[in-house]
Amino acid sequence: MLALGFLGALLMGIVLGLIGGGGSILTVPVFVYILNVNPVLATAYSLFVVGFASLVGAIKNSRNNLVDFKTGLVFAVPAFIGVFFARIYLINIIPDQISLFSFSVSKEMAIMIFFAMIMIAASYFMILGKNVDLHESSTNYNPTILVFEGLIVGVLTGVVGAGGGFLIIPALVLFARLPMKKAVATSLMIIAIKSLFGVIGDLNNVDLIFDWPLLITFTLVSIVGIFLGIYFNNFIDGGKLKKGFGWFVLIMAICILIKEFI
Repeated sequence: MLALGFLGALLMGIVLGLIGGGGSILTVPVFVYILNVNPVLATAYSLFVVGFASLVGAIKNSRNNLVDFKTGLVFAVPAFIGVFFARIYLINIIPDQISLFSFSVSKEMAIMIFFAMIMIAASYFMILGKNVDLHESSTNYNPTILVFEGLIVGVLTGVVGAGGGFLIIPALVLFARLPMKKAVATSLMIIAIKSLFGVIGDLNNVDLIFDWPLLITFTLVSIVGIFLGIYFNNFIDGGKLKKGFGWFVLIMAICILIKEFI
């Protein structure tokens, strides 16, 4: 199972390097269902792994002048405020038992169900979303919209441990008018910043005990994957890859829901 978990880490890195998002969608289920990590702790692990893997990917892409630092910071600042708030306050005020009408679920089950809902939304945008690719970037965009979406993505990241690349990339393409290649590279920078700030909040949580050897090994394997993903990105059509991964994400979301309810 440990070998299978590390295979998942490699796949996560490849996906992150290829499409600039989707890493956490793989990481959280791998930690929960393969490595038997508590869902709340798994979201913290996911932030750590995806944060460092994305940071390495962003540094590599920046050497090719693909990272738009100005636009990335406009999005990233409210995003890491959102994720830090969620990890310090929001995640701790969620009750251990959540009741809705006559239906009651545990905190851990609620997180996984919410995560599956996010995955379904991600799959929708990846399968049906239009592939917009602008050849020239433009600084003519409304920063208020970008700041607002950054805050929303940050809160979602904090709750479910997902990087939010599937929300970041459309925002960068449609609102910031970045070409797709730059949007993918800049997304990695944003994911790295807000994910690592989320980890800072978790390090102060005495209820979370980190298995550092497992976490560091998993992260190193994922970094190998992200280098492979960035390399493969030169040969694979991004639009077809997004749709294929979208279907994979949808299937995984359905499997999580079935496992949680049965």
